[in-house]
Amino acid sequence: MSLAALHQLLLSQPLIALFAIIATGLLLGNVKIKGINLGSSGVLFSALLAGHFGYSIPAGIGTLGLVLFVYCVGIGAGDRFFASLAREGATLAKLALLIVALGGLVAWGGAKLLDLPPGLATGLFAGALTSTPALAAATEGMEALGGSDAVSIGYGIAYPFGVIGVVLFVQLLPRILKPDLDSIKDKTAEDSNNRVENVLVEVTNPNLFGKKISESGVTNFNACQICRIFLDDRLVPLQYDDTFEKSQILLLVGRSNEISIAVDLIGQRSDRNLLRDIENERQDLIVTSTGFIGQKMGDMAPLRNYGVVVSRITRLGLTFVPNAETIIERYDRFTCVGRMDDLKKFSTAIGHRSSVVDATDLLSLSAGLTLGIIVGLLPIGLPGGEPVTLGLAGGPLFVALILGHFGKVGRLVGHIPRPTRLLLQELGLVFFLANAGVRGGGSMVATLQEHGFALFGLGICISTLPLIVAWPIATKFFKMNMLQALGGICGGMTSTPALGAITAKTDSQVPIISYVSAYPIALIVMIIISKVLIKLIT
Repeated sequence: MSLAALHQLLLSQPLIALFAIIATGLLLGNVKIKGINLGSSGVLFSALLAGHFGYSIPAGIGTLGLVLFVYCVGIGAGDRFFASLAREGATLAKLALLIVALGGLVAWGGAKLLDLPPGLATGLFAGALTSTPALAAATEGMEALGGSDAVSIGYGIAYPFGVIGVVLFVQLLPRILKPDLDSIKDKTAEDSNNRVENVLVEVTNPNLFGKKISESGVTNFNACQICRIFLDDRLVPLQYDDTFEKSQILLLVGRSNEISIAVDLIGQRSDRNLLRDIENERQDLIVTSTGFIGQKMGDMAPLRNYGVVVSRITRLGLTFVPNAETIIERYDRFTCVGRMDDLKKFSTAIGHRSSVVDATDLLSLSAGLTLGIIVGLLPIGLPGGEPVTLGLAGGPLFVALILGHFGKVGRLVGHIPRPTRLLLQELGLVFFLANAGVRGGGSMVATLQEHGFALFGLGICISTLPLIVAWPIATKFFKMNMLQALGGICGGMTSTPALGAITAKTDSQVPIISYVSAYPIALIVMIIISKVLIKLIT
C-alpha cells in the first residue's frame, strides 16, 4: 500500500486512525533517552501531529476515556487520600500542596504577564507538573466554555521539560549537597547495588544464645526480617518463642545493606543449600480490615499476635521491607511467612479476600461510573453565584475517592484489582490523549506562531520554581532529611521517573514511603487547581 493510499484510508476510517495514533504514540513513548521516556504521553504527541495533518477519530472516544481514566485514578488514590490528610503523612501532604500551589501561582502569573488564554495556560500547568489528571480536568473545564484545543497544546509544550527537569533536579542536588548525602549514607550504609535478597546466616554470636529471636536487636533494623529457621531438616516459619541457638541456621530477607549488618551481629553467612517449602508457607494477603489501617506494624505485631512474619509490603506497585514504624494502608499487599494455620488466622484478621486480588466486580464498576457521571452533572449552588457542576472529570473522581476510601458502600465495591485498574486507566488515558491531541493539532502551529518561545519559558518556570522553593522548606522548616525531601518532592510533582532516578542511586525505603504519602494529595490538588486556574484567568 502506498503512502497516499494509507493516508486516504486513515482519513476515511476514524477507528483505524485512532488505534494507529495510539500504537505510534506508545512506540514513541517507549523510546528511552538516558533512562527517560514519555510513556503513555507519547500518544499526545502523535495525536497532535495527526491532528495537524487533518486526521480524525470516532466521536465520544475522548469522553469515554476521560471518565474511565479519572474513575480509576480516584479508586487508586481514594484509600490513601483522606488518610494522608489525617495521619503522620500530613507534613508530606503540606509539601505536596505547597508544590502544586506554587506551580499554579506561576502559571497564573505567567498567563497574566503574557496575556495567555486560560486553556493554554492551564495546559502548561498540567504539562509542567506531568499531570494527566489535571490535563483531563482542564480539558473538560474548557469544553464548558466552548473550547479546549489549546489545553493539549500547552500540555505538549511543557510536558517534556516537566519530566526531564524533575529528574535532573533529584540527580544533581545530591551532587551539589554531597556532604548532606554522605551523612545520610553513613546512617543507612546504602550502596548502588542495594536490593531485597534472601540470605542464610549461621548463629555464632554467644551473646545471642538463648535470647528470643523476635525480641532481638535484629527487629530494630530498618529493612530486615528473620522469617525462617532451620529445623527438622528444613526451613520452617519463625515462631514468636523461638530462641537463638549455637550454629542455628536462619533465613533473613531484607535490603542488602541491612542484611550485611544483621549478619555481622548474628554470626556469619552460611553456604548450605537448603530447600524450603515456600508455596505452602508463604502467601500474599491483602489488607482490607479497617481495624489495622493507619496502625504501625510494630503495634500490629504480626509475629507475636499471629505467628507470621510480614517480609515484604507492595504498595502502589512499589515493594519494600517493612519495619516497626511502617504505617499500614488499605489494600497493602503483605508477603507473609508462617504456618498454614497461622496464615489462615492472620488472613481472617486483616480481612483478606481472594476476590480482592483477582476478581473485578463489573456491576460495581458500571454502577460507580454511572453514579459518578450523574454527580458530575448535578448543579451545586454557591452563595451569591451561579450554580456549578463537578463535570465529567470531577463527578467520577469524587465518587471513586469515596468508594476507594470506604472500600464498600452498600452493594458497590470500591476496589479494582491493580492489573485491571491499570489496564482500564491506561486505556482511558490513551483514548483521552488521542482525542485531545487530534483536536489541538489543527491549531498547534498557529498557537506557537502567536505566542512564540515564551510558552516554553513559562513551562520551564512552572516546573522549576516549585522545586527551588520546596527544597529549603522541606529540609529547614519541615525538618526532613534529604531522602525524605526528595521522595516527597517527587510525589508532589507526581513524577515516577524522578523517583526511579532516586531509587537507582539508593535502595532506601525512605523516598518510596515519602512518595506514596505525598502523591495522592498532589494528584487531587492538581485537578482542583486546574479548574481554579480556568476561572481565574478567564
